[in-house]
Amino acid sequence: MIGISKLYCGTVEPSDALRYGRQSSTLPSHLLQFSKDKRPVVVWNVTRKCNLKCVHCYAQATEESTVDELSTDEGKALIDDLARFGAPVMLFSGGEPLVRKDLPELAAYAVERGMRAVISTNGTLITPGLAKTLKSIGLSYVGISLDGMQGINDQFRGVPGAYDKALEGIRNCQAAGIKVGLRFTINKFNVGDIPAIFDLLEEMDIPRVCFYHLVYAGRGSKMVEEDLSLEGTRKAVDLIIDRTKALHDKGIVKEVLTVDNHADGPYLYLRLLKEDPKRAAEVLELLKMNEGNNSGRGIGCVSWDGEVYADQFWRHHSFGNIRKRPFSEIWTQPEDDLLLKLKEKKIHVKGRCSTCAWLDVCGGNFRVRAEAIHDDVWAPDPACYLTDEEIAQTI
Repeated sequence: MIGISKLYCGTVEPSDALRYGRQSSTLPSHLLQFSKDKRPVVVWNVTRKCNLKCVHCYAQATEESTVDELSTDEGKALIDDLARFGAPVMLFSGGEPLVRKDLPELAAYAVERGMRAVISTNGTLITPGLAKTLKSIGLSYVGISLDGMQGINDQFRGVPGAYDKALEGIRNCQAAGIKVGLRFTINKFNVGDIPAIFDLLEEMDIPRVCFYHLVYAGRGSKMVEEDLSLEGTRKAVDLIIDRTKALHDKGIVKEVLTVDNHADGPYLYLRLLKEDPKRAAEVLELLKMNEGNNSGRGIGCVSWDGEVYADQFWRHHSFGNIRKRPFSEIWTQPEDDLLLKLKEKKIHVKGRCSTCAWLDVCGGNFRVRAEAIHDDVWAPDPACYLTDEEIAQTI
């Protein structure tokens, strides 16, 4: 996760994270990525059921619930374990998490146990009443997926009217006083809608947007040909940076992030190095704190059936099941060779990654994407768009 607004527009300084001691338990949410202890943000895919049919769904969601979903009590036991472990955030996802009737109860329980509760949703089920309920339990944030304007979004979602219902969900969250933001997965079909997404942020007074790079997992594994070219990715990132800066210069404060391609960090730094060397030096310090991709370390995933993964995309390799061992034990006393290596992956990456000057900043980028294309977990991430000259540059 690369905070474009934080880094490029100077809304966060290295001293901000240092002031809190860089511990997950003390850092405010907007600084968590700069923590030193890297207690994992845990994504819990509470259900596989979904009311939409998104073409790029990493969970390969279905219209029906699976019989092996964790029960309410099992979910609370998971939350108890994560709270004791010091995991700072419980991110409820799916499928569509709001199809679970006990979702508000589970989110409230996470808040009661001292965790930040966040929901990742398609937004179409957020009624005014549900929004008020979510506000009352102390939910920190609702991220609503929107992959373009109406025509493109509804095509991606597989259900006509999904766009309008998502906007209605956003308005209902705003009326209830819940912080709400957008989630946008970039690909060839919707990259042209990025400017319109920025317009929407301004028009609807939406405070946050996360632009996700495509990950080749689940149904998204069939979209490799629809991913941007390396040059296209550079242009998309430049566009996101430019539009973020334009809003900032107008005095409109928005939190803009890119997710799932940590080449964005060095790329942003190299751009700043030409434009503002003093700020570039501060950004480099923050990027080193961030440490790039943290799958298997600073982020983890629990599936609807209790299986534990390195992140929400890596669903074909489980490290264990919380019905047999607590998450905290699976995570800190790994019995799985891959999890052990992911915690020290910089010594295992191959090819241009192994000699890259930005390895400490990028963290080796996305291993699941490397595996999908090269059938080798440790091969270079094919979505890294930095040139050979850029990765050889002295920091």
